[in-house]
Amino acid sequence: MIALARRYRPKRFADLLVQDHVSAVLRGAVARGRVAHGYLLTGPRGVGKTTAARILAMALNCRRRDPSGEPCTECEDCVRIWSGAASLDVVEIDAASNRGVDDARELRERALYAASGEGRYKVYIVDEAHMLTREAWNALLKILEEPPPRVVFVFATTEPQKIAATAAPVLSRLQRFDFRRIGPAAIRDRLRQVVDREGIAADDDALLLLARHADGGLRDALSMLDQCLSFGEGPLTVERVRAVLGLPSDALYAEVLALVAERRPAAVFPLVDRLIEQGADLVEFMAGAGEMLRALLMLQVGAEPEGLTDAMRGVLERYRSALQPGDLLRMLKLLAETEVAIRRSATGRLAVETLLLRWAMLDRIVDLERVLRGEAAGGEVPAPGGAAEAPRERVPPGPGRPGPVSSAAAPVAAPVGAADPGAGVPEAPAPAALAAGGVAFSVEGLREAWSAIAARLGERRQLLRAALEDAVPVEVAPPELTVELPESSIFARALEDNAALVEEVIGEAVAQPVRLRIAVRSGAEAPRRMSEAMLRAERLKGLRARDPALDAAVDALDLEIVE
Repeated sequence: MIALARRYRPKRFADLLVQDHVSAVLRGAVARGRVAHGYLLTGPRGVGKTTAARILAMALNCRRRDPSGEPCTECEDCVRIWSGAASLDVVEIDAASNRGVDDARELRERALYAASGEGRYKVYIVDEAHMLTREAWNALLKILEEPPPRVVFVFATTEPQKIAATAAPVLSRLQRFDFRRIGPAAIRDRLRQVVDREGIAADDDALLLLARHADGGLRDALSMLDQCLSFGEGPLTVERVRAVLGLPSDALYAEVLALVAERRPAAVFPLVDRLIEQGADLVEFMAGAGEMLRALLMLQVGAEPEGLTDAMRGVLERYRSALQPGDLLRMLKLLAETEVAIRRSATGRLAVETLLLRWAMLDRIVDLERVLRGEAAGGEVPAPGGAAEAPRERVPPGPGRPGPVSSAAAPVAAPVGAADPGAGVPEAPAPAALAAGGVAFSVEGLREAWSAIAARLGERRQLLRAALEDAVPVEVAPPELTVELPESSIFARALEDNAALVEEVIGEAVAQPVRLRIAVRSGAEAPRRMSEAMLRAERLKGLRARDPALDAAVDALDLEIVE
């Protein structure tokens, strides 16, 4: 019984799957008599490189060749070459076991002899050509540059970069053809043709699963199909394919999506336990999880993923709105960062559990503008009385001053023992009030609205918001406004350089022109431009003031902020 991969091996250029760019050129070269003396066929395994070399040898030596360049596939020469039997004019060499300089010299000497008949070609097919040593390539270099008449060398390899590293001059003497990886849809269609010819019933999802697992190689797909057909009688089903190949079920991937979407990290450990008990390959499982997340992301952004079974498509549709595209991107990034650890670590289980826990505990992306408007994921946040309350802007408090608290935004946990941050604190004027000039041009009026003015300024430049929150209005003499900065402030230069913008925003709030004056507390030096080292020193100073333990560590270890 001949294996399916051999029985259904292509015999004509037209039968090569997804390699039209190669088959058209080789067929045309044979038909027009423009055959080169050397070819380099590169690409992944199982995509038709050696097969294309055999078809080329058949076409060059076929006695009943078609005018288009296709071999007849039925004459004695075609049958002998296609089956790999001994032939005087077509020689196949495995470079993995004939890689030395002596083997190359023998090949060179054999190539000097003419073909066995008039009009015939001598074809040397060298498989796994990247295994040849540098000395072997050097021995072949001269004959590749000036070959005898009607001699063709065909080199096939999966790693052309190794040839470039060991024998770069050879590449310029060969015509190179890069074979493409075959997509799951094309492999599934070819598998359907095979099972139909064999009279075997097979589910489309089962063939699609084989096509996806073949990773672009048709030969691998046919070999796995043979393996599954040997497993038992009856139609070929998804369950049989998963059992033979040891692939996790779609239900396990659905569980992964569920525990991530519902934020159930405790469910990670039983899931991984079941995978270990079933003997599943954790690397294969996480690769499938990555494909699942990629397919879900494609659905969310409007693309159409290929190679999905009906069951998997149903799972993705169920959780389509449970995760945001930004969340999926971060999860895929985490998977890419952990992939090497999962593949190489002796504790692959720990790496998988850690990754799934990070997915389940990942902070979700929220739309800040919607939060500021008081909207939740599903719409407006209802007021305590049942009616929708108008959203108010959240303004963070400045240093040393309590700030307003918005009831529309999500609550923020206060430190233990702290009083209610919203108790007895007046609300900041709404942005509309600022635009209408609803702020009194006085020290008291400006101090009351200072946080809201800083927030409005932050809409134009975020740095100036922090600078204004660090300042305090101390004197008003229209149109002059004097603000005072603490001695440790680093924002004096920023306010000076952007005084026009600050004056414009404050002027809109008080409805009259404003001229800004910046003062530093008594005894302080005049503001100066600070270097990066000075900025880091200021940051460290502030951190030391807030943390006594850090303060002691800085003195003991001579620490500094470097990033």
